[in-house]
Amino acid sequence: MSSFLAVFNRELRAYFFSPTAYVVLTFFLLVNGYVFSLIVSFLNDPRAGGSTTPLKLFFGDTFFFWLVLLFITPVLTMRLISEELRSGSIEALMTAPVSELQVVLGKYFAALAFYVFLWLPTLAYVVIIGRSSEVDWGPIVSGYIGILGIGAVFMAAGIFASAMSKSQIVAAVITFAILMFFFAIAFLDNLVSGETSKNVLGYMNLLNHMEEFGKGIVDTRRIVYYITTSALFLFLTSRALETKKWR
Repeated sequence: MSSFLAVFNRELRAYFFSPTAYVVLTFFLLVNGYVFSLIVSFLNDPRAGGSTTPLKLFFGDTFFFWLVLLFITPVLTMRLISEELRSGSIEALMTAPVSELQVVLGKYFAALAFYVFLWLPTLAYVVIIGRSSEVDWGPIVSGYIGILGIGAVFMAAGIFASAMSKSQIVAAVITFAILMFFFAIAFLDNLVSGETSKNVLGYMNLLNHMEEFGKGIVDTRRIVYYITTSALFLFLTSRALETKKWR
């Protein structure tokens, strides 16, 4: 446990001392703030009909939501292991009294913690909405659960990609390709006709996941999907590190 915490603290400090992290934070807040203002302006238009709430649209119902995730995931994860491989510091880390899994988990949860930190300021949107109307906390809580679950999967995919190359750029490209695969599933879901295929793809369709979470629906099958998919990527990452250790 102490080895895991040492890696976790080291990586988390690296985020807060890195200028790149603050570029990501600035980009994240500016884009989300702009999108939220557009949503509020749209819903204030009488022609919008008032059939939904700003936060429901904010939680995954816009292209910008997914665009932000596509941008920040590779940036947050590309250096986690690839930089260690490039500099050779991974050898010293692997000879320390710490297992491959502890290294992977420490780096992963540091990335996930910073990801959560990025989303914390968006709670201000809830306060803003609460000043003018009654807040339904069910969809808000479930929306953030969906954001956390999808972030967990994306960070795990990113750290796996980071273990595949010494180049941060290559790691970022691999991460982007993996994330695009997840998004492609949403379109394949509409193309297949077999019931079994549609059920499988529907289970993996992240767009449908966020649509449900935005409505206040928390399906435990989604939670299981996030946990198992994240665990798979983390397992593959630890095996990749173990392989490199013996080269």
